[in-house]
Amino acid sequence: MVAETRLHPSDLIAPLFIDEGQGQRHEIPSMSGYFRYSLDLTVGEVRSLWDLGIRCVLLFIKCPDHLKDNTGREAWNPDGLMQRSIRSIKDACPDMIVMTDVALDPYSEYGHDGIVRDGYIVNDETVEALVRMSISHAAAGADFVAPSDMMDGRIGAIRKGLEENNFTQTGIMAYSAKYASCFYGPFRDALDSAPGFGDKKTYQMDYANRREAIREVDQDIAEGADIVMIKPAMAYLDIIREVRDHVDVPVSAYHVSGEYAMIKAAARMGWLDEDKAVMESLTSIRRAGADLIATYFAREAAQLLQY
Repeated sequence: MVAETRLHPSDLIAPLFIDEGQGQRHEIPSMSGYFRYSLDLTVGEVRSLWDLGIRCVLLFIKCPDHLKDNTGREAWNPDGLMQRSIRSIKDACPDMIVMTDVALDPYSEYGHDGIVRDGYIVNDETVEALVRMSISHAAAGADFVAPSDMMDGRIGAIRKGLEENNFTQTGIMAYSAKYASCFYGPFRDALDSAPGFGDKKTYQMDYANRREAIREVDQDIAEGADIVMIKPAMAYLDIIREVRDHVDVPVSAYHVSGEYAMIKAAARMGWLDEDKAVMESLTSIRRAGADLIATYFAREAAQLLQY
C-alpha cells in the first residue's frame, strides 16, 4: 500500500531477435532461455507478449553474412528482414508499439555501427545511411525508430528525413547515453555482430563520464528525440536518476544482455533466487527514474506481475 515505486508490464519493452527461415527457434548460448526466432514464430511471440500486458517490442534482425558489406545498403531494403518483420507484426497485432533498432553493425562486414574508412568509423557517411534506414522502417510501419549507433548529429538528420518524407507520426527513441560497456557481449553473440577489429570506444561513451551523458541527452532532445535512453541500466542507475531529474521527456533504460546473463548464471548455480533478482533489479531501474525498461526479462517479469 505504501510502496513508492510500482512496476507494470506496460513499463517494459521486449527486445526480439529475428532470423530468416520458417519454424526456427535458436537459443542464444550466452543468454540461457532467450531465443532468436524466425519471423513466423516471432509473430506468435508478439501476440503472447500482448496477452501478458506488454505493449512494446524492440526489433533486431540477424543479417545473413552474404548481405553484409561496408555500406549497410541491406538496412534500407524494402523487402529486407526488418521491413518484413515490421509489416508482419503490425498486421498481426496492430496496437503493439513497434520500435526498430537503427545501427549498421548487424549489416556491417566489420561489425561496427558505422561505415569504415581507413580503419576509422566515418560519422557523416554513416548518418546518411542511418537516415535511409530510418525512413525505410517508417515506411514499413514502425512506430518508433531507435538509433543505437551514437553517431554525432544523427537524431537531427533522422528527424529531418522523417519530416521531409511525411512520416511525422514516427517517433525517435534515442540511445542518448550509451556507454562502451563489457555487458553487451551476449547480444553480439545473438546477432553475430561483434566488432571485427578494435572496439566501439570512439563513438560510445566512456563509462567514467557522468556530465557527458547530460550533454548527449540535451543534444538529442534539441535535435528532436521523443524518448532518451541510458544503456546499460544497472551499473548506471546514477545516470538514469540524473537524466530523469534533468529532462521532461520520457526516459528509458536498457537492461542489457550481460546483466540478463549474470542473473541467469547465478540462478543456475543456486546462488540467488531468479524471480526475486529479476523483480528487484527491474524495480531498482524504475526507482532510479526510468519510465520504460527494455529487458530480456520482459516476459518473465510480466508473468510474475500477474500474481
